[in-house]
Amino acid sequence: MKILGIGSRIKHPEFGLGVVTNVTSKHYWVTFIENGLETIDVDSEFEVLEALEDEVDSVSFYEVEKTLKNILQKWSDVTQIVPIADKWKGGKLIMEPGTPTQNKEVPIDTFFNKIIMVRDRLRVMEQKINSSNLDNAEKVELQQHITRCYGSLTTFNVLFKSTNDYFVGEKTK
Repeated sequence: MKILGIGSRIKHPEFGLGVVTNVTSKHYWVTFIENGLETIDVDSEFEVLEALEDEVDSVSFYEVEKTLKNILQKWSDVTQIVPIADKWKGGKLIMEPGTPTQNKEVPIDTFFNKIIMVRDRLRVMEQKINSSNLDNAEKVELQQHITRCYGSLTTFNVLFKSTNDYFVGEKTK
């Protein structure tokens, strides 16, 4: 059996007329005029109205979306969704001054999101340094400053749900 390419037109006994919009080794994703998007097995019973060959998409929409998200996170200010540890959800940060004045309360979620924004902006700065025309010595020096910034932020690791999201400064050898 030959696999149909994207754009092939078919007539399915149950779903009617449709166009193949994605192909895997086992399934066709077909957009039917009357029934919308359906996934059918490649060996299903249907009539081929127009077969297009060699139009099989080797990359799924999911892979394209995932790649685009990675590129945006790497090269822009788009922030990654990072969950706060469950015990801090709905909590508040209370800053108590050393003088007899009023405390300042901040929702911990708000504070956490600002910490995440700082981290994301450090990452963008890191990428811009790496792709800049600076000489290697200057790049290394700026990278060391960023690493020290991460080290200064390790205090806030307690807020993260996953240890994979922790700030990491210079590692001792």
